[in-house]
Amino acid sequence: MTATQTSAGSLIREWRTRRRMSQLDLAMEAEISQRHLSFVESGRAAPSREMVLHLAEQLSIPLRQRNQLLLAAGFAPSFSERSLTDASLAPA
Repeated sequence: MTATQTSAGSLIREWRTRRRMSQLDLAMEAEISQRHLSFVESGRAAPSREMVLHLAEQLSIPLRQRNQLLLAAGFAPSFSERSLTDASLAPA
């Protein structure tokens, strides 16, 4: 499944599960209510761009996957990507 076929809430739930965190644990780390997080994960509430990035930060999601999460939530990606053959990376 790609990010465009998956909702932002299900991606957040997947990452939370990977990190072995309960909804309450993540909600406390993110300083939001567990109920709001539950609504975001179930699709009953649409997260703002800032909320998506805030939850991604709390879950330590890699930047490439944060872009996928933003796309799934209906926002433009925030982090640029370059291929390894990009001329600007040649010195490295």
